[in-house]
This record gives sequence, C-alpha cells and structure tokens, in this order.
Amino acid sequence: MNEDETYSELSVDGRVFKSVSNDADGDVGGETYFWFEQTDDLIHARYHGGSVRLGHLVGHHLGDTLDFRYTHVTVDGDTATGHSVDRIESLNDGRLRLHEDWEWDSKPGSGSSVLEEVPEQQIPSTEEPL
Repeated sequence: MNEDETYSELSVDGRVFKSVSNDADGDVGGETYFWFEQTDDLIHARYHGGSVRLGHLVGHHLGDTLDFRYTHVTVDGDTATGHSVDRIESLNDGRLRLHEDWEWDSKPGSGSSVLEEVPEQQIPSTEEPL
C-alpha cells in the first residue's frame, strides 16, 4: 500500500467473508460468515455459523489493517471476547483476504486465522443467526 492510499480504497463495507483457516484455540470455523459494514474508518460486523451462534466485532480500519474487538456466544452457550489485528490482502479477482492475529481476553489462547471474501453467488441468503 502506498502513502496515498486510504482505508476507503480497501473498504470492507458490504462485503461478506468466510473463515478459511483458524488455529485450534479459535471458535470460528469453515461455516462461520461475517457481514461487514464500514463508515469512514469505523468498522463493525455481525457473524455466525458453525460453533458461533452470534458474534459482533467493532473497530477501526486504517490503511491495510483492521484493529477490532470481538465478542460472541457459542452454540453451547459460552461467551467469549478478544482482540484481533487483520492485514488486508487484495486478491487478483478483486476479493479481499484478511490475515488475522488474534487473542482471547476472556480465556487463555491466541492464534492466527484467514477470512476470505465470499463471491456474491455464494453468499448465504441471510445475515440472521441460524
């Protein structure tokens, strides 16, 4: 990213992502989808699927980095909170990939994961938790 680029050129607004890899300490898996919204540098997302019943994240988008806090409830009824810093990668087809380094606040554990933007034809029909 050069010095003239800003967060708006790599906006996550309106994009849907899916987990494609995660370390063992994480709750997010291959059935977890994230619906992002962005206004200026403010980002937030709603996520669910797999072992996550409902989750939210909120934070800032600066350059090619997202810095946010997340909280969710699992299908088993456990709650969890943490912090993540994501590096944004622009793919050749125009989609985005997020490389995350995360750590729990509410329990021991940390790791890395990858979220990848879902092609429009593969986006689930609902943002509502299942």
